[in-house]
Amino acid sequence: MLTRHVLVTGLVQGVGYRAWTRQAALQRNLVGWVRNLSDGRVEAVLQGDDDDVLDMLDAMRQGPVMAQVYDLQSRAEEAQASNHFEVTG
Repeated sequence: MLTRHVLVTGLVQGVGYRAWTRQAALQRNLVGWVRNLSDGRVEAVLQGDDDDVLDMLDAMRQGPVMAQVYDLQSRAEEAQASNHFEVTG
């Protein structure tokens, strides 16, 4: 089980990035959350099988069609006690 804390920089707000992230995470059986930050970035926590989390990180570097991802940073995170994936903030 792998858990990653993710910060995405670019044109990622107002383009459906959070909803896209939730759908892509659910397709990979991941749990966690995604939210907009006041500085224009998107923040997420992803948890699931190692390969699925790594695949999700690759997908998030592209994002939905209207998004432009300039940078994606991720770091190991303590395990989250969640059983779903939600959009917050």
